Amino acid sequence: MKIASWNVNSLNVRLPHLLDWLASGQPDVLVLQETKLEDHKFPQAEIEAAGYRVVFDGQKTYNGVAILSKTESVDVQKGIPGFADEQKRALAATVGGIRIINLYVVNGQAVGSEKYDYKLRWLQAVHDWIADELSRHPQLVVLGDFNIAPDDRDVHDPAVWNDDSILTSTAERAALQRLLGLGLHDSFRLHSDEAGIFSWWDYRMAGFRRNLGLRIDLVLVSEALKSRALASGIEREPRTWERPSDHAPVWVEIE
Repeated sequence: MKIASWNVNSLNVRLPHLLDWLASGQPDVLVLQETKLEDHKFPQAEIEAAGYRVVFDGQKTYNGVAILSKTESVDVQKGIPGFADEQKRALAATVGGIRIINLYVVNGQAVGSEKYDYKLRWLQAVHDWIADELSRHPQLVVLGDFNIAPDDRDVHDPAVWNDDSILTSTAERAALQRLLGLGLHDSFRLHSDEAGIFSWWDYRMAGFRRNLGLRIDLVLVSEALKSRALASGIEREPRTWERPSDHAPVWVEIE
């Protein structure tokens, strides 16, 4: 089963790209972030015509998450249970016996800001939710735009992206480590120790051409799935297309 994630940065703009990659990449499950669409405007018919079922939770202009799957998804959860939040950032469902949790993690704006504090609170709520989910669903994948680069291999310039920078700060990385401490594994690192492989590149300063990127889109697999994670990767090609998202799809292949 190929399970993938893509921050499309506006599904309205990127729908042709999505349909192209569904056809070429053939994921069994694809989770989306930043759809930026209210539910009544979601292109459900177009996605179903491409052979996928879909559940989604969106809002106008910002955020928005979806889970596309070739087979039916069940036990759908919208939002983090018990965490009051108007932002549509979390969506879970079970597909083919595997629990899928799609996260669009808060950006945080700047270290010490109100949005940074919200990010850390949000991540703690996610930690508690996933701990509960793991107790009921040992076969689990948590994936999405984490807005955290795990370590210095995952940034183009560690001097710039340091302990005091948003997306790489000490507290953010510690929050990610607490998630991993639940028994989750970064699937990319199960197959590669290479530095300089990224999933996001800034639109500015010719970021993609110069590979000024970060690896902030992650696919975490539970201990029960670790040995079944046969391959993983990042699809750079969609970032080369006209009017691309600033993120590339990331994926894992589960036996």
